[in-house]
Amino acid sequence: MKTASRTWCFTFLATVGLAARVLAADFFIHDGDRVVFLGDSITEQRLYTTYVEAYALTRHPTWQLSFRNVGWGGDTAWLRQRSHPDEGQLFAADEAVQQAMVDDAVGRGLRRDVLALKPTAVTVDFGMNDHSYQAFREDIFRAYVRSQTEIAKVLKANGVRVALLTPQPIEDKRPDPDQDVRNQSLRKFSDGLKVVAANAGVTFGDQFDPYMAIMLRERTSNPKAFVGGGDAVHPGPAGHTIMAWAILKELGASALVSRADIDSATKAVVAAEACKVQNLKVADGGVSFDRLDDALPMPIDPAAEPVLKLAPILEDLNRYELKVVGLSPGTYELSIDGESVGKATAAQLVKGWNLATGAGPITKQAQELLKLVVQKNNLYFNRWRSVQLFSFPAWAQSPEAENQRVAELARLDQKIAESEALIEKVRKPQSHHFELKPSAP
Repeated sequence: MKTASRTWCFTFLATVGLAARVLAADFFIHDGDRVVFLGDSITEQRLYTTYVEAYALTRHPTWQLSFRNVGWGGDTAWLRQRSHPDEGQLFAADEAVQQAMVDDAVGRGLRRDVLALKPTAVTVDFGMNDHSYQAFREDIFRAYVRSQTEIAKVLKANGVRVALLTPQPIEDKRPDPDQDVRNQSLRKFSDGLKVVAANAGVTFGDQFDPYMAIMLRERTSNPKAFVGGGDAVHPGPAGHTIMAWAILKELGASALVSRADIDSATKAVVAAEACKVQNLKVADGGVSFDRLDDALPMPIDPAAEPVLKLAPILEDLNRYELKVVGLSPGTYELSIDGESVGKATAAQLVKGWNLATGAGPITKQAQELLKLVVQKNNLYFNRWRSVQLFSFPAWAQSPEAENQRVAELARLDQKIAESEALIEKVRKPQSHHFELKPSAP
C-alpha cells in the first residue's frame, strides 16, 4: 500500500512538473527575452508595465529577462511623437500615399526607440490618442489600422514576438461610461485591432472590455464610482493593476505560484506544487515545516490593494496556497520565520489559504523587488529621454559636449546594470519556516 501511494505521489509530481512547463510555454514572455513596452503616456507612466514585469520576474526567477519601457506621452500608432508626420495629410491620403507615410514614420520610430534595443518580444499599447478623444472617425481609424499593421509587420520581420494591446476605457465620473462617445470610438478601434492581430498572426490583448465591465458593475451601486484613480485617461496604481491583470491573462500568464497540502492527522505532505516541503512536524495541535518555493508571489502595489476587491486578481494570477486538513476545529495563527502572517480557521485551511498578500518575509521580499524594478525603470527612462535623445543647441555642439553625453550614458548604464543585479538577487526564493498554532479567534 505504501509503495502504491509513493508511486502515485511520484506520478502526481511528474504530472505537476509537466503542467508547469506547459503553462510556462503558453506565456507570451519566454526565458531569455528582451521585452520592450511601446505605447503612449499611459505606458510612460511605468505602472502597468512595471506590474507585468514584476509578475514575470517573480513567477520565473530562473529565467534570464530584461525589460525596457519606451512609452511616450501623446504618441500614436503612427508614432507621432517620434516621427512627426503631417497628420492632416496622413488622414486624407489615398492608400498608396498613406502607406508610404506610415512606412516612413513607423520605420524611423521603431528603428530608433525599439529595434535598437534588440527586443525579442514587444507589447504595443496605442489607441487613446489615436482616436483624438472624439466620436469615431473613419479616416483616423484607417490610419490607425494601417499603422498597427505596419508595426506588427516590421517587428515580426526582425524576429520579434508581438502583442497588440487595446487601450483601457476613459473613466469620467458618469453612470454610463459605455455611452461616452469617446469610449464607443475606442471600442471600434479595439475591435479593429483584434482583426489586425489576427491577420498579422500576433497576440491580441483586450483590456478594454474587462476594465469597462468593472466600471459598469461598480456604477450600479455608486453612479460616481471612480475605480482607477488618477484621472479619466491616466489611471493610478489601482487602474493600472486592473490593466496588468487583464493584459497578463491575455498573455497566457498562469495563476499558481505554489501550493502545499498537508494532512496533520497522518503527518504527511499530500501534495507540493512548485515548492518543496520538508521537516514536517505535528505537535501541540498545530503543524510546522520548512518550505522552499520555486517562485515568489507577484507583488501588489500597496496603493492598489483596494482593487483586489474589484477583480479576481489573486485568483487569476497570484495563488500562493497553503492547505491543511485534519486539524481540530478552531482558529489558527500562522507565522513565517517567527513573524505573524495572519489567522485562519480550520475550515478555511481545509479549503486552502491564499497567502499571496499576507504580511511576512515572503511578501516583503516581493515588495522589495517591486521597489527595485521601479527604480531601474526610472533610471532607464532618464537615460533614454533625458540623455540619449537630448539634442545640444547649435552653440553647445562640440566634441567636449558629446564626450560628456557619452560619459553620462556610461554612468547610467552602470547604475542600471547594478540595479538589475540587485533585482536578480532579490527575485530568488528562499527557504522559510512555517508554524501554524492554535490561537484565540
